[in-house]
Amino acid sequence: MNFLPGIWWSLPLILVWATPPVTSSWWYMGAVGSSRVMCDNVPGLVSRQRQLCRRHPEAMLSIGRGVAAWTAECQHQFRRHRWDCNALERGQRLLGRVLLRSSRESAFVHAISSAGVVFAITRACSQGELKSCSCDPKKKGSAKDSKGHFDWGGCSDNIDYGIKFARAFVDAKERKGKDARALMNLHNNRAGRKAVKRFLKQECKCHGVSGSCTLRTCWLAMADFRKTGDYLWKKYNGAIQVVMNQDGTGFTVANKKFKKPTKNDLVYFESSPDYCIRDRDVGSLGTAGRVCNQTSRGMDSCEVMCCGRGYDTARVSRMTKCECKFHWCCAVRCQDCLEVVDIHTCKAPKSPAWMART
Repeated sequence: MNFLPGIWWSLPLILVWATPPVTSSWWYMGAVGSSRVMCDNVPGLVSRQRQLCRRHPEAMLSIGRGVAAWTAECQHQFRRHRWDCNALERGQRLLGRVLLRSSRESAFVHAISSAGVVFAITRACSQGELKSCSCDPKKKGSAKDSKGHFDWGGCSDNIDYGIKFARAFVDAKERKGKDARALMNLHNNRAGRKAVKRFLKQECKCHGVSGSCTLRTCWLAMADFRKTGDYLWKKYNGAIQVVMNQDGTGFTVANKKFKKPTKNDLVYFESSPDYCIRDRDVGSLGTAGRVCNQTSRGMDSCEVMCCGRGYDTARVSRMTKCECKFHWCCAVRCQDCLEVVDIHTCKAPKSPAWMART
């Protein structure tokens, strides 16, 4: 699993580091040139991943969109926490250090990145962007649900293909290893894939006189990726600490008071650092300068976010919409108002030890 000295590259890091923006000319060059050249120049891929890249070069563009989706979702879910997932933007080495640890954060990143690939590939299938797949071929003919009979129609999202492709591509790196960390990553990757399928929903359109539902045409569609993110966030908060079993083939709970993890749960080995101070060794940016909420009692409170160091307050003016009124028909008109608010930001540590680690 070592690709660079001192760094264990796992898939989430490779995807962020190696996938250019969707609008990048790199993709254009790959599209019109040799897929072998393109795929051979993506660093950090194992042999199986390069094979899939050469066979499905157009899928790499979809994976690039998946990277954007899961990165944004990770940052949204952690926006009120000391570790806010922005190490993804500010430097891949910081993310690499986070992923070196078998922590809850690493578990979440593996799950959400795997889910992002499933979502992106499945969406690309439905939109006709990939040669290797299309709408779900199994959703044909008639069927029955609690509301009665209906006909399959439209384009059902081919979630099974998305899961199959993501499993082959994402898990390829971990399957090369037999250690505990590889098993942990495989477990969390699978939990992420299952989370996307969990929110597959049936949508229908009624046909009949005056909108009556004498006939229905239905299809299966993925929910917004936010639902997957919210679900995995709950799993992050309930993640289960585990240890390897004696024969090295699976997990057992570290604390016997807790239940055995299911396939839907996230698992981790190591406790997380507190992320209070900037520390490159653990991938922590620290919380100095982070905005905190003076009135909150949660993780974004100034007491928790600033780790007891205190905070600075600045009074700023900003324009907001106010005195909004509904006008028939159909518009809402607002006034522009000047609002003065206090912004609270965490103080930086003053210890020499902190200065030496930044």
